[in-house]
Amino acid sequence: MNPVLQTLTQKHPDLAACAADIQAAFALLADTYRQGSKVLICGNGGSAADSEHIVGELMKGYLAPRPVPDDVRQQLLAAFPAHGAYLADHLQGALPAISLVSQTSFLTAYANDVAADMVFAQQVFAYGRPGDSLLAISTSGRASNVLHALRVARVLGLRTIGLTGQDGGTLPDLCDVVIRVPGQRSPEIQERHAAVYHALCALLEEEFFPR
Repeated sequence: MNPVLQTLTQKHPDLAACAADIQAAFALLADTYRQGSKVLICGNGGSAADSEHIVGELMKGYLAPRPVPDDVRQQLLAAFPAHGAYLADHLQGALPAISLVSQTSFLTAYANDVAADMVFAQQVFAYGRPGDSLLAISTSGRASNVLHALRVARVLGLRTIGLTGQDGGTLPDLCDVVIRVPGQRSPEIQERHAAVYHALCALLEEEFFPR
């Protein structure tokens, strides 16, 4: 077992049953990034906060530094002698990820003018391209706006990962990979979700930015 997953299951023994699904989710996300594609992430409430949190771990260094490639550094130094070193020193390698909960003006406008349960689906329609992935988070697996986003993602050729609770609701039927964590109440599920996505972020960083 990968050391990251081993640490995860040692700290959270009840997640051992999810290890194979976490590995499958990692493989899907890693393949997404190898193709030069991106990850879209959505959820409601605490899962919206998780969506933002995941983007924060993917778009900058998480557990390790991610220096820019030497060729980029040299291009910056050549193009901007006065600022190139600063730019190169303060940029970090990133894994492109977009949270679909961030656009306050869009979200409220679409909810008011069109349909509140389509706010994520519309962004998947706008941002999504074949080869991208959608990470959909719902503790119940029944959030209609998350489910609609998954439906649109499937039609557009995105791959899909669901992060949900033990029951899972309708969400598993719409996902390529599903991680169902133990727990009946939202707080219990969300605590385990955080452990899972931190492990995924660590695995991805290890894969693309080895120390």
